[in-house]
Amino acid sequence: MYTFTYERPASAADAAKLAASGAKVLAGGQTLLASMKLRLASPPTLADLGGIAELAGICRDGNALVIGAMTRHATVAASAEVQQTIPALADLAGHIGDRQVRAMGTLGGSVANNDPSACYPSAVLGLGATVVTTRRSIAADDFFQGMFTTALGEDEIITSIRFPIPKRAAYMKFKQPASRFAMIGVFVAQFDSGVRVAITGSGNGVYRDAALEAALTKSFTPEAAAAVRIDASGMNSDIHASAAYRANLVSVQTQRAVAKALR
Repeated sequence: MYTFTYERPASAADAAKLAASGAKVLAGGQTLLASMKLRLASPPTLADLGGIAELAGICRDGNALVIGAMTRHATVAASAEVQQTIPALADLAGHIGDRQVRAMGTLGGSVANNDPSACYPSAVLGLGATVVTTRRSIAADDFFQGMFTTALGEDEIITSIRFPIPKRAAYMKFKQPASRFAMIGVFVAQFDSGVRVAITGSGNGVYRDAALEAALTKSFTPEAAAAVRIDASGMNSDIHASAAYRANLVSVQTQRAVAKALR
């Protein structure tokens, strides 16, 4: 490592001020610290959010589940409130990385980082959640803007995320064995207004599939998902899987997610 200034702000407002002055915000550190060790990132100042109590916690607010940005993956997975209201979200959190990652990684850190193969962005987008920051509320459809890119400003910090409670939902992940990131992950959520389908791992970032959503809104069955042709153009092709293979995985994982949600 190299020399840097370590700050531990007492409030989200203080953290935002540090971020505005050029500090790098440290949440769970699962990506940032590894990047610093490899010299891929060299922030002069770190602002550790770990001591800000207001940023952690889980509560129900009407027909929404509100989860603080600094809530750990393991906490979400073990929460009785999450298991009762959105069990798919608890299931997703319980299969992120390994036990050590789940003990340290945070919801806000994952969403702000927006890794193109991360699991949480698919839940945020698939559930049509709202990202609440120190400055405003941002709809999920407007938040994710591409690989490692979001609508967050330099002086803006996620404080919590509001997840609407669906009729039913499920997440299916085909994981890359070494990293445990999603080679393909599909989050399916059914609401009275229709179905949302969010896909992670296939390209430059999480996205919704309009064709799958239309088919499943009409008939929420695995057969309806299977009838939708998945376009492989624009999908990643690498040593792990070709674009065509990933397109097939999207179809298969969507069918499995629907079947899982119907159990």
